[in-house]
Amino acid sequence: DEHSHLSAYERKRLKNITENAKFFAALKLHESAARLNQIATKRQSHGTKRPRPKKVEDETARRRSMRLLRVEPLEIPLPEGPAQPAAEEYPQVPAGPVPMVPEYQAEDSKWTEALLSTWMRISELKADDADRCTPDIERYQESLSSMSLSEENVRKVVKSRVCSMAIHPSESTILVAAGDKWGHVGLWNVSCGSEEGAHIFVPHNLSVSCMHFSPCNPAHLLSLSNDTLRCGDVTRAVFDEICRSEESFSSFDFLEENASTAIVGHWDGDVAVVDRRTPGMSSEISADIGFRRTRTVHVHPVNKQYFLAAGLVDVCIFDVRYLKPKGNKPVSSLTGHTKSVASAYFSPVTGSRVVTVCADDKLRHNCNTGRWLTRFRAIWDPKQEQCFVVGSMAHPRQISVFQDTGKLLHSFSNLDCLSSVCSINVVHPSQNILVGGNSSGRLHVFKA
Repeated sequence: DEHSHLSAYERKRLKNITENAKFFAALKLHESAARLNQIATKRQSHGTKRPRPKKVEDETARRRSMRLLRVEPLEIPLPEGPAQPAAEEYPQVPAGPVPMVPEYQAEDSKWTEALLSTWMRISELKADDADRCTPDIERYQESLSSMSLSEENVRKVVKSRVCSMAIHPSESTILVAAGDKWGHVGLWNVSCGSEEGAHIFVPHNLSVSCMHFSPCNPAHLLSLSNDTLRCGDVTRAVFDEICRSEESFSSFDFLEENASTAIVGHWDGDVAVVDRRTPGMSSEISADIGFRRTRTVHVHPVNKQYFLAAGLVDVCIFDVRYLKPKGNKPVSSLTGHTKSVASAYFSPVTGSRVVTVCADDKLRHNCNTGRWLTRFRAIWDPKQEQCFVVGSMAHPRQISVFQDTGKLLHSFSNLDCLSSVCSINVVHPSQNILVGGNSSGRLHVFKA
């Protein structure tokens, strides 16, 4: 018997198939009969064969994200300034004053009114300057260890990547401002403790790369985007326009304590002096300092005539009194950078130190963000002349505090509440408060 090698079950099944085939043949269902006859005559397989997988080269190559593959991007120069958002998604902000009304708010909101009223109230209180001496390192480390992050102090304040932040100097209320890459400015009253404590305004069209509360009047919040420098005046509920240019602004700093004049950096390398007291929207002077790109400018805390400019591999100190359109020479050059410099700042009390962030990782600190994150900026703690704060690419996610010697003093982290890179950070001038901003518009507030 040709089917003797089959089991009893298999022989019975084959018999049923054969009888069914004959039955369908009698019904002249030729197509079904032929198929069943083919099954009946086919030798039974002892195993199930799986289809052979296609060779990799036969398949169309699937595109993989360079970021997920952890591959460095190609050395193709990208514009420093952000791209213009789609017109239908983000309508253009007109030139001139812009009302201080949150986005999509059709009518007055009691929550917005409460936020602006709080800002106005705390700006009227003069901060106590008594006993502002720099603490010793041991006491300073203890104060850092006392600061922690909780879930209620994490909030999405702007819509996209945080590019700049500022913190109000009030000692009673924590008010934080953040600017993102699409021109939004978010205000968050952290002390409010409710969902209604944060609101988004749209005073700019492009990336808000630099923000400062006025040192003489914190009711004013100055913000800089690629095309305009504005002053948000809460007493008048308006974002005034101070200066407008097609030269692509990158950063600014005040030249005087009364905040009437400022030095402004341009992405194309020039710097400009802006005086708020003069009519018109143009700068007083535009100066070529020999840079191909100027990313940050910072004024010396004591000798206000000196400012620090950083861009590409250049870090130089200039005297604003001698600026002219062409042929400017630095007072001092800080050499040694071999890759792109992201920022440079004087130390807060004496200005005798300068901290820079460069892609050469000279502190052996992981700060290579690639093109998907805002570049790190190391900032001095205003309360400590010798220590600065900077983001990190390390795991678990953290914000680091270094001494000027390069010694790591403290790392702020929280496995439950901090799972992203905080590229931009700001420290309160008198309180133990640190705020970190990430690439999704979320702020994290560490406090004692």
